[in-house]
Amino acid sequence: MKTNGWRFWLVAALFLVAVLVTSLFTIRAVRQSSRLRARADEPVQAWMSVPYIARSHRVPPPLLFQAIGVQPGPPPDRRPIREIARVQGRPVEELISELNEAVQRARQGSPTPTPIMPLEQGRAP
Repeated sequence: MKTNGWRFWLVAALFLVAVLVTSLFTIRAVRQSSRLRARADEPVQAWMSVPYIARSHRVPPPLLFQAIGVQPGPPPDRRPIREIARVQGRPVEELISELNEAVQRARQGSPTPTPIMPLEQGRAP
């Protein structure tokens, strides 16, 4: 059986290029995913949007919007916290504090704050 040498080498070279390109994209994807995992629970900052904070802290965005008094609309509200604070006429630090509290409540499994009942005197919990 006669083989064409140049065709074999062309196919082999194209195959190696395809493997190399696939490997490079795989390495980039793995690096990017590790960077994203490192951003989990990143402290809330003024440049962040509510959906970004929700993704980073793994909480539902409507919960965070409700905490700062913003109605989430059908098009996602991607304004930074700084802009929301400016529109509402409130300090950025106040919104960040409310968002942090909402994240903590969501993680405790109680999306709304529950009142603390005083213990009766002489009774143990």
